[in-house]
Amino acid sequence: MSAETPEFVVDPEDAKLVTLARATRARNGASEGAAVRDETGRTYTASTVALPSLELSALRTAVAMAVAGGARGLEAAAIVGAAAATTEAAVTEADRAAVRDLGGAGTPILSAGPDAVVRAVATV
Repeated sequence: MSAETPEFVVDPEDAKLVTLARATRARNGASEGAAVRDETGRTYTASTVALPSLELSALRTAVAMAVAGGARGLEAAAIVGAAAATTEAAVTEADRAAVRDLGGAGTPILSAGPDAVVRAVATV
C-alpha cells in the first residue's frame, strides 16, 4: 500500500459489489464495470456503453439498470477500472449525480482497480 493509493477495508456486502463489478468488466471486455445495491439488497451490474450514438459510463448504466428494475433507492455503488485504481477523482460528477439522484446524499461509491482492491471511497 502506498501513500498515493491507499487500500480501504470494506464490509462483505460492499466487497460483493466490487467483485460483481470486476466480473462484469472482465466478461464484457470493457474499460469499466460497475455494480449498485438497492434499498432491498438487490444488485445490478453494468459495463461501459461505447456506441457511436450512445456513450454511458458503467456506473450510470448500472444506476439506469436499477431504475429499470424498480429500485427506489441505493445503498452503495462500486466501480472497477484502470482509472478507478487511482483516486476518488476518477468518479465523474455525472456518475456522482446519477448515484445521488437515486441513492441520496451520503451514498458511498467504492473505486477499485482491475485487481479489485478498493483505493477510494467517495460519498455523493
